[in-house]
Amino acid sequence: MRQRLGIILTIVAAVGILIAVNSAAYVGEERKQDSEFDADRSTYNAGATGTRALYDFLRESGYPVLRWREAPARLLGTDGPRVKTFVIVGRPLVAINEEEARSLLRWVQQGGRLVIVDRRPEDYLLPPSGLWRVVTELITFPGAGVDPAHPEQMTEGVKPINPALPTLFTRDVDSVMPSKFLSAIKLFTESEETSKQNADNSNRRGFVTTEKDYGPPPPPDAPAKPAPGVVSVNSPATATLAHAPAPVVHLIAGSSPLLIDYPHGNGQIVLLSDPFMVANGGIGLRDNLQLAINLLTTDGGRIAFDEFHQGHGATHNPWVNYFAGTPVLALCAQLALLILLLLWTRGRRFARPLPLPQVDRRSNLEFVASMAELQQRARAYDLAIENIYSRLRRVLARFAGVDYNSSRKLIAEGIALRAPVSATDVERLMRQSEDAINGEPFTERQSLLLVRSLRELESTLGLRLRSREVKQSLHKS
Repeated sequence: MRQRLGIILTIVAAVGILIAVNSAAYVGEERKQDSEFDADRSTYNAGATGTRALYDFLRESGYPVLRWREAPARLLGTDGPRVKTFVIVGRPLVAINEEEARSLLRWVQQGGRLVIVDRRPEDYLLPPSGLWRVVTELITFPGAGVDPAHPEQMTEGVKPINPALPTLFTRDVDSVMPSKFLSAIKLFTESEETSKQNADNSNRRGFVTTEKDYGPPPPPDAPAKPAPGVVSVNSPATATLAHAPAPVVHLIAGSSPLLIDYPHGNGQIVLLSDPFMVANGGIGLRDNLQLAINLLTTDGGRIAFDEFHQGHGATHNPWVNYFAGTPVLALCAQLALLILLLLWTRGRRFARPLPLPQVDRRSNLEFVASMAELQQRARAYDLAIENIYSRLRRVLARFAGVDYNSSRKLIAEGIALRAPVSATDVERLMRQSEDAINGEPFTERQSLLLVRSLRELESTLGLRLRSREVKQSLHKS
C-alpha cells in the first residue's frame, strides 16, 4: 500500500488539476435577452417570447399536450393518428423545408389539424383552398428597442380587437390584444384578369415571381393563358374549384384578417398572424389565453408543439444534452484519456523480464508421506530404521550421560542407572537396529516390530517430547 501511495496521490493531483483547469477555462454562455427580432418560441423558453406558459397551462389543465421532437414525416407513421393538432409558433430556428412541408400537409389531408402562429410563414405551408390564395404581409417590422417583456411597449398604439364572427374559436372571447407587430393576412383569387396584378403586389411585398412558378411571359399577340396552378374562369374545372370553401375570418384588425381557418383535404389549417398573443409576454392580456385554448383544443385529441424545428430535436443522447454547454463532458473525456494512459503504462514492460515467483505449495507432511511411500515401494526398511535410530542413539547417549561414540553396553548401563529398564534389553534393541542398518535382512513385519520397540523405549524414558512439543505443551498450559 505504501508503494502505491505515490501513484494514488499523483492521480488525485491530476484530477484536481483537470477540474481546476476546466473550471477556469469554462465561460458560460451569456443568456441573450429575448427580442421580437430574434424570438425563441420554444415551449422550453420561459422568457417573454417563449410559449412555456401556454404549454404548462394546458398540461396542468389536463389537456393531452406533448413536445414533438421528431421530423414531420413521423406524423405519417404510427404516431400520426395519435396527434390531432400540430402547432407551429413563430419562425423556427431550423427552417421547415419543402419536403417536410409536403409531409406535414399530407398528414393534414388525412384528417390532421395544423395551427400556424406566425407573422410570415413559408408560402408552401399555406396551400390554396380552391381558387383562394392565402399570403401574409408585414405591416410593421419589429424594432430592436422594443422589449417583449414589457407588454405596454409591444401594444403601444394598438386597440383591443373584438371577434368578427361568433365561432368556436371566439367562444367566450370578448376581446383580444395583439401587438403592434402583427401582420395582415391577404385573401385573393387567382384568375386570368387578376393574376398579373397579384404577382406585382407579391413582388412589392417581397415575393419573387419566377418562371419556375408561373412560366415564361406570353407574347403580346398571344391569347391569355392561365399560369400553372391557376384555373381559368372559362375552364371546365372552374365550376368545381369555385365552390371550394373560402377561408373563414374570425378576427379582423382594422381591414386585415388576423385569424383565419380553411379546410385542406380531410383536415384543417388555422393561421394566426401574431405570435405575441400566445407568447409568455402576451398570453395574459385580455382574452388571449381563452383564444389560444379555443384554437388548440376545439377538435380534442392530442396537441403536439413543434420542437424539432426549434432546435430541440431528439438527435442526441439525453445525458449528453443535459450536460451540453458545461465542462462536465470535457472533464469526463479527459478522465477517460487519463485512465487509458494509466492502463497502458501499467501494462507495458519497462525493464528486463523477471521470472514469476515459484511458490512451493507442498507441506512437510506431504514430503514425509512421499518419502515413506518411496521407501515402502523400494523395501528400504534399513533406511527407515536408520532415520529413527540415529536420532534415538544420540538422545540415549545424552540421557545416559556418555559420549555419542560410546559402546552400546556403556550406554545401556547408563540408562539402566537412571530409568527402570533392563540394560540387557536396551543393549539388545540397539544391536538389532544397528544390524538392520548394516544390511542384515529384515522383513516388513520385523521392521515394524523393531520401530515399535524403539518408540516404546522413547516413551518409557520420556524422550518423545521434542523441543517443539515442549513449547506447545507450555503454551496450552
